Amino acid sequence: MHASSHHAADAGARGALESAARASLHAPSVFNTQPWKWRLTGNVLELRSDPARRLEAVDPEGTLMMLSCGTALHHARAALAAAGRQAVVERLPDADDATLLARLRLGATAPPDPQVRAMVGAITRRRTDRRAFGAREVPNETLQQLGLLVEREGARLHRVRPDQIALLTVSTDLAAAAELDDPEYRDDLRQWTSRPPASSDGVPLATAVRPGLRRVPLRDFDPAGGEGMPAGTGRDQGAAYVVVFGIGYRPIDLLRGGEALSALLLTATAEGLSTAPLSDAVEVTWPRHLLRYLLSGRGEPYVVVRLGYVDSDEPLPPVPRRDAAEVIEVCP
Repeated sequence: MHASSHHAADAGARGALESAARASLHAPSVFNTQPWKWRLTGNVLELRSDPARRLEAVDPEGTLMMLSCGTALHHARAALAAAGRQAVVERLPDADDATLLARLRLGATAPPDPQVRAMVGAITRRRTDRRAFGAREVPNETLQQLGLLVEREGARLHRVRPDQIALLTVSTDLAAAAELDDPEYRDDLRQWTSRPPASSDGVPLATAVRPGLRRVPLRDFDPAGGEGMPAGTGRDQGAAYVVVFGIGYRPIDLLRGGEALSALLLTATAEGLSTAPLSDAVEVTWPRHLLRYLLSGRGEPYVVVRLGYVDSDEPLPPVPRRDAAEVIEVCP
C-alpha cells in the first residue's frame, strides 16, 4: 500500500513538472527563437539552452538566448506555484555544462498566491504588441508594482523619464541603422521572418507592424516593405518605457533578468496592458553604452519594454509555438 501511494505521488509530481514545462512553451524569446529544451528524469526537470537556435549576428554572446531561457524558467515556476506547488530551483548547477541552466524539483505544497494565478492566467494571452499605443497613460502604481516584482526576481527596473526618451530614441535609431547595414543581421532577420509555412517559430510577417511615427522606433521586421499590420492611429503618447537591468552579464544575472522580464510581461498583461520588449538597443555596442548612461552607471541593460494601451479591440494573431514533443524530453 505504502509503495503504491509513493508511486502515485511520483506520477503526480512528474505530471506537475511536465505541465509546467508545457506552460513555458508560450514564453517570449528574441525573434521567437524559443531557444530552450526541457528534460524530465524521475522527479527532476532540467532546463537547457539550445545553442543551435542562437541568433548568429544579433546575439553573438548568447546574452538574449539566456534572457529568453530565463523567461521560460519563470513561466514554468509560475505554473507550478499556481498549481499549489513550490518549485525548488537550482540555477546553473553544473559549471562544466554551459547548456544546463536549471534543475527544478517540487517543494512543499502551498496555496497559490492570487498574483501568481493572475500571471499564469495571462500566459496564453500575452503577445508582443507592436501596434502604436494610445494617449492613455500607464498608472504610476502599476509601474511601481512592476518594479517590485522585477526586484523580487533578482533584477532591477529603470523607468525612462520624459527627459530621457530622446536618448532612448537615438540609441534605438542608431542600433537599427547599424543592424540594417550589416548583411549578417539581415540574414538573421530573413531566416526568422520567413520560416516555412508549417514552422513553429520565428516572427511571421503577418504579426509585424509597418513602420510609423513613434516616440521610440520599433524594429522593422520587414525592411522590404509590403507585409505587416498597420500601426494604428496612436503615436505611443501614453506609453511608458522601462529598462530591465542587472549587475552584469554573467549567465546567472541574465537568467534572473529573463525571469524578471517574464514576471513583468505577465503581470502587465494581467493588468490589461499591452507590452513589447525592445532589444535592438542592447544588441549593438555603442547604443548599449547610451542605455548604460541612461541607467547612470547602476548596471547593465538587458532589455527595454514598451508598455501601454492599444486603441483597438482587435486581438493580435497568435504567434507560432513549437510542439511539446520537440522541446520536452520525458525520460522513464
